[in-house]
Amino acid sequence: MIVVHYVPFIDKTLGGVSAFIALLARDLGALCELHIVTHKSENDYMLQNCQVHYIPNKWKPWDSCKEEFITLLRQLKPDVFHTNGCWSPLRALTLIWAHEMGIKTVLTPHGMLDPYALNHNYWSKKLPAILAYQRKAVQTADIIHTTAEIEKKNVMKLGWNNKIALIPNCVQVDGIELKSSWSIRRKLVFISRIHHKKGIHFLIDAVARLSSELANHQVIIAGPKENDYYDEMIERTKKSGVDNIIKFVGPVYGQDKWNLYKDSDVFVLPTITENFGIVIAEALACGTPVITSEGAPWEDLESYNCGWWTKIGTESTVEAIQKYLLCTEQDLEEKGRNGQRLVQEKYASTSVAKQFINMYNNL
Repeated sequence: MIVVHYVPFIDKTLGGVSAFIALLARDLGALCELHIVTHKSENDYMLQNCQVHYIPNKWKPWDSCKEEFITLLRQLKPDVFHTNGCWSPLRALTLIWAHEMGIKTVLTPHGMLDPYALNHNYWSKKLPAILAYQRKAVQTADIIHTTAEIEKKNVMKLGWNNKIALIPNCVQVDGIELKSSWSIRRKLVFISRIHHKKGIHFLIDAVARLSSELANHQVIIAGPKENDYYDEMIERTKKSGVDNIIKFVGPVYGQDKWNLYKDSDVFVLPTITENFGIVIAEALACGTPVITSEGAPWEDLESYNCGWWTKIGTESTVEAIQKYLLCTEQDLEEKGRNGQRLVQEKYASTSVAKQFINMYNNL
């Protein structure tokens, strides 16, 4: 089977869709002939078991990359074309062009059709995109791939396409070392994009509320600066009087990232919305318990006893951190080992890749 994925960038600084492709490619490419079509960026992942093809990043009717894209597909002769994400024109147009060539098509929204994403800049950006290309792409796809039950329900509510397959995102668990000790380090960590939807303001406000209990703790916030929200959070930390507890360290990659997971007592992601949350799976795979909100589809944190799944907001984040503060070393180890077991059982990349092949075969 020949499968072509389109993703705008495979830049390691972007996370999200780029990280998804980087994690999936190795094991999916072992089961099919996998090609990735993308555009050149400065910090590209070195993908395994696939061939990467760079095309121009042009989409305007009088200056598009349609000819280059169609020429490439004619050369590759794929059985399936799979596009990732929404709202940028080529994510939709490449799927529409592939469909016009008679190729089976799959669209993964990656949470971009959820209410939060739809409502953000709706009148200025989303509605024009819906009218121009996005709704047509969703309607055209032979299958919409969602990563969680809540995302599936959100897509169903739109009413644009009810042919939906649910396959979770994945983690390459064989390459992640379990932490060797759960001794109390008095350290909490956040690793993700510094973006409003990640709920960092809830975490800062919660730390401010618990400043006396956390006086001898460190709260590490790691992630790239994307917009003014980063500077706003720095200022919020200072005004709250917790800049001695909270430290912004910028983006972390490679072994530095894994060390940060393992050197922390708990991982915190008080997100407003998340279609999966790869960072949650990564933390669990390292044996680090997780605090996250119901904005992320991780009710398994409760059923597997490997963390705390809270309401969205400051108060719930406060309550979860208070529960962490009551944990013994034995409690953290039990939760940590349970988390690793959860990821191995449900989110290993080898298992998820087989589910993708089954989805493609069903086409």
